[in-house]
Amino acid sequence: MTVVHRVLWLGVWWLAGCAPVLDWREVRSEGSDVTALFPCKAEQHVRPLSLAGRSVRWVLLACSAGATTWALAQADLADPALVGPALQALRAAAADNLGAEAASRTLALNVAGATPNPHGARLEFQGRAPDGRALTGQVALFAKGTRVFQASALGENLSAEAADIFFDGLRAGP
Repeated sequence: MTVVHRVLWLGVWWLAGCAPVLDWREVRSEGSDVTALFPCKAEQHVRPLSLAGRSVRWVLLACSAGATTWALAQADLADPALVGPALQALRAAAADNLGAEAASRTLALNVAGATPNPHGARLEFQGRAPDGRALTGQVALFAKGTRVFQASALGENLSAEAADIFFDGLRAGP
């Protein structure tokens, strides 16, 4: 497992736990104008990450509620040429983390204010946790300028309704 895969996997599972109620609130990602609706109080974690051949500061907001871990992570690549390769690497890492060869389906993604990029997408993966439990993960990949973002929801019984609220609540501008 590469460093990217380990960091993404640990980031999503770091705050594993369960809250009985989804209490939606708007959260702003550090240093950007990107906001997300989280169903729980997100905590921030920062660590270095190698992404698209560059060492970057990976900022992760994550929480767990409704037997699902919710996360929004971002990094500033400072080079527009690296955005596409970084989004591709994040997509591959998401599949690899769940032991999925490819996304099981592609869903609609419309992040208001995001920079158009052909590698942006909302994907669903069916896979397994390291302990063998079946998991469903949805990942949204998008960019705003030279910043790349990965929003994710991961759980054994991912609620389609809650996932839609989370991903539809992503905004990349005022």
